[in-house]
Amino acid sequence: MSRVPQGLPEYDWGTAPTDQLATRRQLRAARLRPGGHGPVAILRCRACATRPQRTCTRPAYLYRRDLTQPIRPMTLAKEAALDRAMAARTTCPRCLRRFHHCLPLRTLGSCLECHDGTPADPGSYIAPALPVEVVGPFMHGLVA
Repeated sequence: MSRVPQGLPEYDWGTAPTDQLATRRQLRAARLRPGGHGPVAILRCRACATRPQRTCTRPAYLYRRDLTQPIRPMTLAKEAALDRAMAARTTCPRCLRRFHHCLPLRTLGSCLECHDGTPADPGSYIAPALPVEVVGPFMHGLVA
């Protein structure tokens, strides 16, 4: 049963035709992408499915399966760009260790060991390639 209050048809949880429509997560699991087409329907969450008069606060958008395209393969340039982005989030600017998790750089500005002396587990980071003395005052690695 579909409703049309917001311009797009709305389906309650478990009532959408799964052979024709899919969410972004379902498309990604099937290694597909919407292919530039917008959503064609809204899937209401389980909590809102029991309240038909309520506007769903956590909708999932549905896309037509026949208009999907295969995902683009990862190129070497894209992989290198993603690695640089993750390196910026996981590398401490003071000790230059690259951790296996994202650091709180916005709030602390460094890893916990550099910030307050909390020792880091040696298995949670990769040692820096260059000693800190070699890098000098330009720890961010930029020229200007």
